Amino acid sequence: MTAPLPDFLLEPLVRAALTEDLSPMGDVTTRAVVPAGVRYAARLNAREAGVVSGMQIAALAFRLVDPALRVETLVTDGSPIAPGDTLMRIEGEAASILMGERVALNFAGRLSGIATLTSAFVAETRGTKTRITCTRKTTPGLRVVEKMAVAHGGGSNHRFGLSDAILIKDNHVAAAGGIRAVLEAAKAARSHMMRVELEVDRLDQLEEALEVGGADVILLDNMDTPTLRRAVALAAGRVVLEASGNMQLSRIAEVAATGVDYISSGALTHSARTLDLGLDF
Repeated sequence: MTAPLPDFLLEPLVRAALTEDLSPMGDVTTRAVVPAGVRYAARLNAREAGVVSGMQIAALAFRLVDPALRVETLVTDGSPIAPGDTLMRIEGEAASILMGERVALNFAGRLSGIATLTSAFVAETRGTKTRITCTRKTTPGLRVVEKMAVAHGGGSNHRFGLSDAILIKDNHVAAAGGIRAVLEAAKAARSHMMRVELEVDRLDQLEEALEVGGADVILLDNMDTPTLRRAVALAAGRVVLEASGNMQLSRIAEVAATGVDYISSGALTHSARTLDLGLDF
């Protein structure tokens, strides 16, 4: 199970979402119709099956609105859930619960959707060594929590940003003058802690990369399944191989069977459907 991040790292995201929802005049509906001092007990419930993520953030949303709320998380992020499961109990001022409700549900539903889709991808790799990983195709400002949701679904994380690793893509190769040029430059520039990944879309490029050396990972971009098999045979374990491009759920099992080490898919974060969760008083 993935360990939670410290709350202080997540607070700015949650505060921004609460500010967006409550500015400039707060919850005018609740203030108008709910008498001050009314207390309620609410439950955050699953309305469909999936893998949960975002419980830490949902709890934080309620606590930031009102530290006096009693928030009890019943399900750990990364756990499977079924329709009707109660994921969290919240007790206290009704007005405070109502103010935090939408932000908590937006985060929990969105992140649980990512975790659920990732889990489906991971299930297609059973019996192989292949790992599922995400990309940088994340919602601006929400990368850290969306990548955590991928981990909750059993996937692994690719780089978090441009400074994590040297990832040489086709445009870099074109601008720098070819594969040999970019690999030689990367070898000269990298530190002993920095990994290098090179994107190729043809087998002759893979052959050249293996000959030159210097890449820790080769990204096999938009290759069909027979070509991926030939790439795995050609590499013969000398380098980590990542398959990417058009990696839809229906294709994952056959790609994993080729023997690649990783399959990366932007769909995990940019195309995940929000899981249906609800807050019931």
